[in-house]
Amino acid sequence: MTSHLVFFVEEQSMEAFLRAVLPKLLPGRVFWDIHAFQGKQDLLRKLPNRLRGLARVLAPTSKIVVLVDRDDDDCRRLKKEVESIAAQAGLRAGSAQLSDREMINRIVVEELEAWYFGDWEAVREIFPKVSSNVPSKKQFRDPDAIAGGTWETLERLLQRAGYYKTGIAKIALAQSVGSRFDPNRCTSRSFRCFRDALREVVSEG
Repeated sequence: MTSHLVFFVEEQSMEAFLRAVLPKLLPGRVFWDIHAFQGKQDLLRKLPNRLRGLARVLAPTSKIVVLVDRDDDDCRRLKKEVESIAAQAGLRAGSAQLSDREMINRIVVEELEAWYFGDWEAVREIFPKVSSNVPSKKQFRDPDAIAGGTWETLERLLQRAGYYKTGIAKIALAQSVGSRFDPNRCTSRSFRCFRDALREVVSEG
């Protein structure tokens, strides 16, 4: 049974979000650490050495979780790239069963802000002047398929409602949304894939 998770994420906003959300998602007996990088390229560049170091000391009850934004990349190619890095470090990452893996790789489609669109109620608790009809509009029904960049789209909607006139403070926003975010309510498929993987590995056995 997995009792310790080590997360590698691209940036501090994802770290802030996870610190608020993971206590709602994981049972108290599961311990976790989060390591944030300075963007996607920094994560991919440093990941081989970080994984090689962990591979030597990883306990049987621990798993590594790597979260990478898809951005404009091909999702399957990006996933294979990260799994190849893990394999070269000596970690099992590509097997069919999550229970057999030492590292779990999940792609955020296309970036963290898509997960906010997946729980628009959480956003409206912080910013009540934004429209409640956003999730019902065609371009927002699928949070993972919002065109034009989810970060830019979210900023535009918030600014139209009178918030963040000088630009979004991403880390503070991640903390605020995360504190109100409901993992069971989010409609983003990439978040649900991440959520369900965590639930599966911590409930093994």
